[in-house]
Amino acid sequence: MIRRPFLLAALGLAALAPSAAAAEHVPGEVVVRYAADAAVPGAAHAAAAVAPRTRVVRTRRGQTVAERAAELRGRPGVLSATPNLIARAAYIPNDPGRAGIPGGWQELQWNFAGPFGVNAPAAWDYTGEAGRLGGAGVVVAVLDTGVAYADHRSYARSPDLRGNRFVIGRDFVDGDGRPDDENGHGTHVASTIAETIDNGIGVTGLAFGARIMPVRVLDRWGEGDSVAISKGIRFAARRGAEIINLSFEFGAGVRPGQIPDILDALRYAHRKGVLVVGASGNSSRMSVAYPARASAVLSVGATTEHGCLADYSNQGRTLDLVAPGGGPDAALAGDPNCRPAEPEGRSIVQMTYRSSRRSFGLPTNYTGTSMATPHVSATAALIIASGVIGAEPSPDALEARLKATARDLGAPGPDRTYGAGLVDAAAATVR
Repeated sequence: MIRRPFLLAALGLAALAPSAAAAEHVPGEVVVRYAADAAVPGAAHAAAAVAPRTRVVRTRRGQTVAERAAELRGRPGVLSATPNLIARAAYIPNDPGRAGIPGGWQELQWNFAGPFGVNAPAAWDYTGEAGRLGGAGVVVAVLDTGVAYADHRSYARSPDLRGNRFVIGRDFVDGDGRPDDENGHGTHVASTIAETIDNGIGVTGLAFGARIMPVRVLDRWGEGDSVAISKGIRFAARRGAEIINLSFEFGAGVRPGQIPDILDALRYAHRKGVLVVGASGNSSRMSVAYPARASAVLSVGATTEHGCLADYSNQGRTLDLVAPGGGPDAALAGDPNCRPAEPEGRSIVQMTYRSSRRSFGLPTNYTGTSMATPHVSATAALIIASGVIGAEPSPDALEARLKATARDLGAPGPDRTYGAGLVDAAAATVR
């Protein structure tokens, strides 16, 4: 993959290539290769030379490139005559990570570009070809501890969530219009989805062109009640969210009859055309936790850097997909990717609070299905932006696309350990 030798603005759509189906070429130029014993016209003109026996030849007045190439191919000693095709660099953001060098994010974000990452760079190319680089304009609601979205009082906006990144949200814990993050969890989740790129700061977001709707339903300790959560789901669905991310879980003993308000809100969101994505839970159980277990939610388990199910990740028959969550491997007999006796894989690194609500960094202690879930939400945003299944796909169509293009792990086919497989952003967005 070619690394881009120049910078683009975060939403520099016009600079990206058109679809590969319409190969571009330099107007008026044909690349001609000559046999070793052939006389090469213009050999003395170094500017026209590409290789010792290759020359660039111009078209004549009124000729197309195809016509000129056909004419040249008929001449003695000509091995080939082809249009001078144009290649385009794959989109690689310049964010420095900790290395302090352009592109240094790749050393940290194995979850985006590593062997068991989600194939982000190719997906970025596909959304760029569609004119909506990085999921530009798609609205993702993050229902969580809030997001570091603004500078006011004791709060600071994340330096890597700058620009026109947010739509109006709501705080259902304090009951006001200020969904500030009092924990750091929600900012980390939002950053996996939409952290800013090409700004020389931190790392990258998977759907870096998307806009975040911050909805606070969890308090500073990461706890929230069913009333706040159901109100948050309905708010996001009414206010134009296309995807809702739920990176939290209820306890293992919670049953549907105990959360009817949330289940009603989830059905409401589905009727409104919103895809809801939820964390399977971190209890190492053989069943998915609510709300992810609800039929109106796409449930997400977690995998490690080695491509194994994470040892904390819930699984079961209602598990839909897995995504990178980091941490130690589960002990799964017969799975060659699982190495529980070896040092655990790396965590998920995104910018969030370091020591206070005004101090930000790249902590290394975030692992969990909470971290896996936004990878799927962000990939869904990229699918919408790519237009690969239409301009306004239904939640069912998005879920089907995500599952059909997932990378199979474990036993062949869908299973209770990995669901349909590891989410693959590139496969999900390619036409």
